[in-house]
Amino acid sequence: MAGTALWATSFRLRFAAVCFLSLSVVAGLGVGAPVLAGGSSVAPLGLTVNARAVPAPAGARGLCRSYGWACAHSGTAARLTQPHLDTVSRINSQVNRRVRQVADQAQYRAAERWTLPSARGGDCEDIALLKKRDLIAAGIAPERLLLASVLDRQSQSHAVLVLRTDHGFYVLDNMTSRIKLWHETGYTFVRMQNPKAPSTWIAVFAGGILNG
Repeated sequence: MAGTALWATSFRLRFAAVCFLSLSVVAGLGVGAPVLAGGSSVAPLGLTVNARAVPAPAGARGLCRSYGWACAHSGTAARLTQPHLDTVSRINSQVNRRVRQVADQAQYRAAERWTLPSARGGDCEDIALLKKRDLIAAGIAPERLLLASVLDRQSQSHAVLVLRTDHGFYVLDNMTSRIKLWHETGYTFVRMQNPKAPSTWIAVFAGGILNG
């Protein structure tokens, strides 16, 4: 509980700082913040999205049939409150502690299979999927929770859950319980669920090796 409280406090401070920075940048430019799908404002330094549709990752092709909530769209994207952010921190830490990391090859004799963790555990995409389910159940709008496919710092395929806030994109990662802004992870973002229609995926080319 002490660890969760510490991360929640850190997340609150980081979120508040980003909000302040975002408003300062917008004021300095003399323009309004750009608007993303669903009417939510994001900071100019937020994730750059190329809206071109792309196929879902190979192991996620049947995701919507298996888990309807994973592709749900509430049409509201209600504003995130501080209790929501505290819940995000708590669930992120709890899932990371609870789920043992097991590769798909070891469990299913498959290179990639997006599914909820089994009793044995799960890999990165399984853990991201579990976080999305639990956060939706806790009241976070599903279109604010986007599964994303990235390359990690070693250019290996990895999956994370992205929390889309009004002031930036935060990453919930099974490799750490520290919630970071997307550009602080060092990851190269390749594709993610479309906020307008989470049953589809869009191309994302930002961060990591693309920063050159």
